Amino acid sequence: MSAKKGIIFDMDGTVWDSSENVAKSWTVKVHEAGFKDKSVTREDIQSVMGKPMDVIADTLFTYTEKGPERDSLRFACENYENEYLRQHGGILYEGVLETWAKLKEMGYHIYIVSNCQAGYIEAFLEFYGIAYGTPDDLVEDIECYGNNFLQKDENIKLIAERNELTAACYVGDIQSDYDATHKAELPFIHAKYGFGTINTEVPVINSFAELTKVVPEVIG
Repeated sequence: MSAKKGIIFDMDGTVWDSSENVAKSWTVKVHEAGFKDKSVTREDIQSVMGKPMDVIADTLFTYTEKGPERDSLRFACENYENEYLRQHGGILYEGVLETWAKLKEMGYHIYIVSNCQAGYIEAFLEFYGIAYGTPDDLVEDIECYGNNFLQKDENIKLIAERNELTAACYVGDIQSDYDATHKAELPFIHAKYGFGTINTEVPVINSFAELTKVVPEVIG
């Protein structure tokens, strides 16, 4: 088998920051559900980025009854969030598209794995007009918790196996990203500009463009 090297990316805090618009969209649905005195802030969203959606709901919607009421609000927020982001996007980190194109020219294959709900990654890609889903596209494959309810380490391994990668690394910004990557037995690159810190020494990027130098050092 010929070498096929892939870079698997986290979304939030690594590729973009959607927290402000996610908070706005969730607040709309919280108010529509009758909780007029409640709101979701950018800081709330950033504090739970990277966690599965059910955990996020349990953290942010403590004023709802756990069960059907909380689930209903969560699903309403998830669905409207995707619609809102398709229209309004988020803050794309500097150099993402240019660096992805350069990495592809260098022979690397680009993938995304997130703990988000189904449709979230697609909303991001569609807002920015990023081609995805085939070997000829900039982003070749995506996977998320909302699609299959697998944990991040399992989805990282799934992407690597499904695309027959002979070498791969994961790029993320928070401790749980590192923990999942370690469990998936792949090397990790820390997006230090993102939302979190890592409790062990790992390769670091301070800007997205640094990947063109760091990735070859990590996976060749």
